[in-house]
Amino acid sequence: MSSTTDVGLIQVEVAPTYAPSLPVPNVQEIVRTYPFHVPDRYLRDQEEIPENIDLTSSNLSSEIPIIDFSLLSKGNKEELHKLDVACEEWGFFQIVNHGVAKEVLWGMKDVAAKFFELPLEEKNKVSMPSDDIQGYGHAYVVSEDQILDWSDALILNVYPVHYRNLKFWPAEPENFQEVLESYSGEVKRVGEELLRSLSKLMGMEKDTLIGLHNQLLQALRVNYYPPCSTPHKVVGLSPHSDTSTITILMQEDGIWTNGKYKSIEHRAVTTKNKERLSYASFLFPHFDVEIKPVYDIAVSDLTYKKVRYGDYLRQSMKMKHEGKAHTEMAKIRS
Repeated sequence: MSSTTDVGLIQVEVAPTYAPSLPVPNVQEIVRTYPFHVPDRYLRDQEEIPENIDLTSSNLSSEIPIIDFSLLSKGNKEELHKLDVACEEWGFFQIVNHGVAKEVLWGMKDVAAKFFELPLEEKNKVSMPSDDIQGYGHAYVVSEDQILDWSDALILNVYPVHYRNLKFWPAEPENFQEVLESYSGEVKRVGEELLRSLSKLMGMEKDTLIGLHNQLLQALRVNYYPPCSTPHKVVGLSPHSDTSTITILMQEDGIWTNGKYKSIEHRAVTTKNKERLSYASFLFPHFDVEIKPVYDIAVSDLTYKKVRYGDYLRQSMKMKHEGKAHTEMAKIRS
C-alpha cells in the first residue's frame, strides 16, 4: 500500500518499495579487471543457449509488425487492425513516424552511455538500496545460488513526478536529468496514445484504459551489457515477460485482455567485442488498481481473476526472471 506523509495540510503520496534484490558483483568491473574470465555464477546450461543458434540476429526481423503511429493516432482503421493483430499474434511491434525528435533519442543514448563510462565509485553514488528497485545495480536477484545476468542496470521512477526519488537520479553527466525529463515526456505521450488505440480496439471509449490505471505510472530501466569473451555461455537478461501494461523499448502480460493480447517472452544477449545498452520504459497502473478482464465474456471463459496490481507486482519482484511464471498468481484455478 502506498504511504503518505503530512506536510502542513498537504498529503503527499510516495512510491512504495518492493522486494529487495541481493547485492551481486558489478559486471562491468568484472570485465575491466578480468576481460577473459566469466565467473561460474553467470554460466548457463547449454539447453538455455543452444550453441548452434546465433542469438544476436534473427530471420524474423523482416516480419515484425510495423505500426505507423501518425496514422494510428488519427484513428486509421487499417492501422488499428494491424495493431490488433500485432498484440494478439505477436505481443510486440515496431512503431514508426512517432514524432519523437532524433535529438531527444540521441540525447538519451548519449547521457546513458556517459553514465556507464563513469568510475564505479561515481555510479555507486546512486546505488540501489536493499529495500528498493530504484538506482544503479541489479534487480530480481532472490537467491545466493541464482545464475546471474551479464548486465548492470539503472532504474528510475519518472511519472508521476512525486514518485521520483531524485537522490537516485545521476548528477553526472551534468545534463542527465534534463535529458531524461525530455525523453520520458515523449515516451509518455506515445504510450498514452497507444493505450487510447487499445481502448478503441476493445470496444471502449478511447480514454477508458488510461482511466483504469487511476494514474499512469512510468519507470525507466537502462541496461548495460558489457562484452563477454564467451557470449554463447551467458545471457544479458534472462527470458521473461514484463509486468507493465506497455513497455516502450529503444535499443542499438495481458491480464486486462484475459490473454487475448499476448505479453511476449524475451531475453537480451551479449556480444564478444562490443558493449550494448537498451532503454526500456514501463507504463503501468497505480498500485491500488484492481486488474481484471475488461472484455464482455462469460465467466466460464475467464482465464484471469481480479488482482490488485501492487500485489501482482510485488509478487513478481520476489521471483527471478523466469518466462511468464509471475502470471500464475493471476490465473483462475480449475
